[in-house]
Amino acid sequence: MLKIETELWDKGYKYIACIDEVGRGCLAGSVVTCAIVMPQGVIIEGVNDSKKLTAKKRDILFELIKESAVAIGVGEMDCRTVDEINIKNATKLAMKQAIENLRDRDGNKIIPDFVLTDAEKLDIKIPQLNIIHGDATCHGIAAASIIAKVTRDRQMDEMDKIFPQYRFAKNKGYGTKDHVQALLEYGPVEIHRKTFLKKILNIQEQMSFI
Repeated sequence: MLKIETELWDKGYKYIACIDEVGRGCLAGSVVTCAIVMPQGVIIEGVNDSKKLTAKKRDILFELIKESAVAIGVGEMDCRTVDEINIKNATKLAMKQAIENLRDRDGNKIIPDFVLTDAEKLDIKIPQLNIIHGDATCHGIAAASIIAKVTRDRQMDEMDKIFPQYRFAKNKGYGTKDHVQALLEYGPVEIHRKTFLKKILNIQEQMSFI
């Protein structure tokens, strides 16, 4: 999983920022991104696409990655932004924000000289490579996916305390059966993405006329 980064290190690139997002398909909550610069040649055993890992394993790797990383930056676009500019544009904006937020452990800003993204092409001046399924083939992107996933999951755990009827701690804002049932019963709250709910709420409206 270091093949791509190694080729870039061999070409003289020092700070390679690897970027991934989490929460793209959710009905509620923000889309969260992470940009991460890992030390040259370092690979953390167990790092993989965050979706393929258990929550317990992600939490362990989250701490290991934070300890190892040269720099980490997190970006976030809330549900209102997703509704206003659509999820694709919001994701790209959050990825650019993550790059801007890259800091080392002392809080110093790090400007990458190359960017690797999971599929998305960004409007940036830094050289970039956009890798399909990057979180499964690139160590740095997989590490970024874990940081983003754990960060967002913890946000949704906090939202669960405010809106317990939606069971956000369990579904993390995704359109699970229990989440949809809660939406039909209670309606949306401020962290729901209204543009993602049209079909669900339309079904509710149609049923009210039956």
